[in-house]
Amino acid sequence: MVKRYANLALVYGIAAMVFGVFYREFTKFSHFTGKTNLSVMHTHYFLLGMFFFLMMMVIEKVFAFSDKGIGKTVVVYQVGLNITGIGFLMRGLTQVWGTQLSRGLDASISGIGGIGHILMCGSMIILLVKIRKTAK
Repeated sequence: MVKRYANLALVYGIAAMVFGVFYREFTKFSHFTGKTNLSVMHTHYFLLGMFFFLMMMVIEKVFAFSDKGIGKTVVVYQVGLNITGIGFLMRGLTQVWGTQLSRGLDASISGIGGIGHILMCGSMIILLVKIRKTAK
């Protein structure tokens, strides 16, 4: 699992850099100078992606907490992170393009981000409980 966490950290680190460049170049190309949710994708993927999996790698090395079910929990975490990222991307693109959203569509985009956060939160709690049990 240590190598898997290292690989995931690398993937999310690269994704964070790509989203940072995309934000900068897309807003410059679109002549957009306001605030947009695209700006936080970079930091979210660095912290909740790369840094999270770097920490998981270290914690796995110290406590060896992984068992059979941990892979599913990690997948759910990644699904949640990427659903959240899709929510940020959709919101950010509509902000840059100046799209007027109906109340329903606006709520739908917020709901997508919320579902991603719920999945991340649930899987993170499961991971923390497993770590706590092995740390005793």
